[in-house]
Formats: sequence, C-alpha cells, structure tokens
Amino acid sequence: MEKSIEEPPMNVPATRKDFMIVNMGPHHPSMHGVLRLILSLDGEDVIDCEPILGYLHRGMEKIAENRTIIQYLPYVTRWDYLATMFTEAITINGPEQLGNIQVPKRASYIRVIMLELSRIASHLLWLGPFMADIGGQTPFFYIFRERELIYDLFEAATGMRMMHNYFRIGGVAADLPHGWLDKCLDFCDYFLTGVAEYQKLITRNPIFLQRVEGIGIVSAEEAINWGLSGPMLRASGVRWDLRKVDHYECYDEFDWGVQWQKEGDSLARYLVRIGEMTESVKIIQQALEGIPGGPYENLETRSFARERNREWNDFEYRFISKKTSPAFELPKQELYVRVEAPKGELGIFLIGDQSSFPWRWKIRPPGFINLQILPQLIKRMKLADIMTILGSIDIIMGEVDRILVIVWLEREISAGIQQRIGPEYAGPFGVLQALADGTKLLFKENLFPSRGDTRLFSIGPSIAAISTLLSYSVIPFGYHFVLADLNIGVFLWIAISSIAPIGLLMSGYGSNNKYSFLGGLRAAAQSISYEIPLTLCVLSISLRAIR
Repeated sequence: MEKSIEEPPMNVPATRKDFMIVNMGPHHPSMHGVLRLILSLDGEDVIDCEPILGYLHRGMEKIAENRTIIQYLPYVTRWDYLATMFTEAITINGPEQLGNIQVPKRASYIRVIMLELSRIASHLLWLGPFMADIGGQTPFFYIFRERELIYDLFEAATGMRMMHNYFRIGGVAADLPHGWLDKCLDFCDYFLTGVAEYQKLITRNPIFLQRVEGIGIVSAEEAINWGLSGPMLRASGVRWDLRKVDHYECYDEFDWGVQWQKEGDSLARYLVRIGEMTESVKIIQQALEGIPGGPYENLETRSFARERNREWNDFEYRFISKKTSPAFELPKQELYVRVEAPKGELGIFLIGDQSSFPWRWKIRPPGFINLQILPQLIKRMKLADIMTILGSIDIIMGEVDRILVIVWLEREISAGIQQRIGPEYAGPFGVLQALADGTKLLFKENLFPSRGDTRLFSIGPSIAAISTLLSYSVIPFGYHFVLADLNIGVFLWIAISSIAPIGLLMSGYGSNNKYSFLGGLRAAAQSISYEIPLTLCVLSISLRAIR
C-alpha cells in the first residue's frame, strides 16, 4: 500500500476583509467646490460616506449683525454667486416686511424679470458641469453660449455681469435702460430654440439615460422628512413652489405652472430644471409685455434715512461723490422670509431690536439642507455614480458655507457704501493701502519657507514661468511676425503649457506645508482636467482639416 505524501502548505496571504477608505476632495475637479467626502468602499460599492464641510466658512451671519441692510448688500452676493439676484431679494424682503414698505408695481415686475433670468443662468451653469461630470462635453459649450447672453442683459441693466448689487429696499437701484426690454424679448425667443437643442443632445441620449435613470432615488416621504426643497423636492412628486405658496412679488399675475416629476431619481431632477427654464421664459415674456410705468423705487424710503453730520463728511460728499447710506431702524419683531431660489428654499430668520443693525440674522441655505441626504443616496451605489448624484443635487459651496471673499476693489466699494474713512481708504483714491499691502508682503512675509525645500520651492515657479514664456514662441503677434512658424504649433503650445502643472506641484511640495501642497494639487488637477478635453477638441478639428 502506497503512502500518500503530504505536501507542505503554501504560504497564501490572508485576504483582507476591511473596507478601503478613500478621500474624495476637497480639491477635486468634479466636487463643485471645496467639499470633502470620506468614502468607505468595498471594491466599487460605496459602503459609507462622511461629508466634511466648512472650508469656505467666513462668518456671514455675524457680519450681518454688525452692518446695516444697505451696507450688507454687497456681501450677500457671495453666498450663491451663480444666482445673486435671489440673495439680494431675500436680504431686502425682510426689512420691507418689518417696516411695511410698499414696492411700486414697476419695481416688482423688474425684480421678477431679474429673478427668472438669474434662475435660468443658474440652471444653465448647473447643467453644463453636470453633463461634463458624466462624460458629456459637447452640451457644455452650447450652454455657456446662452448664459453669456443673460450676463450681457445683466451688465446692461446693472453694470455688472456678476455680484450685481441691484436690489434696494423699496425697489431697485436703477430703471431698465432704453431698448433693454426688446433685447430681453429677443433672448427669450432665441433661448426656446436652445432648449430644443438640449432636448435633442441630452434628454433622448441613451448613454445619458443609462447614467441618470434610477440613480439616487428619493421618495416623496423621504424628501419631506429630510427637509428638501426646490427641484430636489419637486422631482420626488411634491408640488411645492414658494412662488405659488407665498404669493410674493407679482407671480400671481402671470400664467405659469409648477414643474414636477414623481420618479425621484437624477433624471427626474434634470427634467424638473429643464422644465423650469421653459416656465421662466414664459414668466419673463409676460412681465416684459405687461410691465407698467411709474417709479422704480419707493421714494418714501429716502425719508427714513438718518443723515450724518455734513461737516464731517463734506469733502467726501462734494469731491469724491460719496452719498449717505440710508439706515433703517428695524422694529422689535421676529420674521422669517423665504424665496424660491434655483436650488430650493432660501430663507432668512430676522430679529430686530429698534436698531439699524439686525439683532439676529440666520441664513437658511437650500444647498446645505439638500446636501444632508447625500450619504444616504450614495450608499450601496457604485463609485462612478457619486458624481451623478452629487451633480443632480446642485450645490454651491459658497452658499453651503456662506462664503465671503473680498479683494481690494470690493473693499473700496464696501467702504464707499459704509460712508466712512477707515483702513480701506488711505491716500489719494486709496492707493496707499495697496502700496502698504505690497510693502508688507515683500518685507514682512517670508518669501521662502523656513522649513521647506528651498531648491524645489524655487524651481517650481521657474518651470511654470519658463513654460509660459516658451509657449509664446509659436503664437503669431502679426501676419508675418512669429518666432517659430511650425505646422504643429498649436500642439507644441499645448505640450509646453502642460509642463506648468509640474511647477505647481513642486512649489506646493517644496513648501513643506500641507495647505500649500493641497492648493498645488488642486491647481494641477484643474489644469489637467481643462487641458485634456480642449486638446481632444483641437485634435479632432485638426484631423478633420487634414482630410
């Protein structure tokens, strides 16, 4: 009988059973802002998700409690910087209701027109990046075409393409210029043809339907329990629109319908926003055709202004053209006001105490509330579905964290509104303040990191600067004036410019600072994510030209 020979056991490594932890963001090309997601993955399946917020928090509520309403208006456009008309509207609606201030009919019509144009612009800028996130690059360029036309209308009426600062207590800052109504009507007719193009490119696209249909489903009960609003709520079968519910401004005078779907998935949220853009055009057309005459502001509100001492301010008033900022005493009451913003219910809880400053100013941002359901939506989904679900929610992190970003020019404008000479105004036209900032940067701040790699920190900017200068070698400055006339000049320019992200990474790494390194990673990721689709577009055109 033969004896069986036992083979020695093989050293097989044990299979790990724990989950993989992945950090998505805060610096990620598809995160729609500085949002960080800590994901627990089992292969491609999402087991858990923890959102990390607060990277853009700047204390906007506390700033409001130390400013008058007029002084605070330039700040509020930094919440949702893609729909600034709504942040301005909610800021002046509260004091108007507390002070029982009547808005002229013409001003109300102008407000509705601006609000609906802002709604369309916000939905367009949501749709373009959303399509890019799920692989559709072509609609992105179509969408920006119409959005620029809206910004042209904003610029003609308010003087600004963004951060308009146009709404005022009791009306608007200025009347519509001559010919503006006709241009807006022409845009409405043109935009309806653009929506038809979106339907052909997107809605009936089978690849798009596979990416969004049945992804991120929210039932009507869940939407109500989570406090969702806007398209997130209406896409789940709840017909709730504050323009119909609260009857603010003059929306009741127009014929329009609430857009809603019952499926509750990402496709339903897309369809709701597409339908809302069409309804907004209907509202704008009716408002343009029926806009009444009369004043664009309540002139009685000027009598509420408390004049400052003219002797203290005489030079500014006469020679710098600064005017007194009206200050309103807010009665001792509590009030909650809300508007139907593109992303949902934007609300303000306001408490007055017979002072020019609000005693409490609480912001209810729709993006912050809607974002809370994200962990539940992406659990048990695939990793590739995260961008689809997150994009369908439509968030702006400036609104979620209530951002404040002020540059030199904005400081000057804010100082002018506040009617005071402070640290923002030094020297003729305030130029000494900018000179002081530059001097402090050169002589007080460290130009090189004390604990970093000096060589890498110096080589990085050099690579970025040299690659930028080299790219000019193939750029023609005239018909016969070009340093290097190459047949592949555009591709050489792309190749040289692609070296710049290396310098950004080296600078961030050489600083030995995690925040600088994260900033370098973000800048490099953005550059790469923008260059790749642009290169593919140029390549396809070049191949077409060769044929």
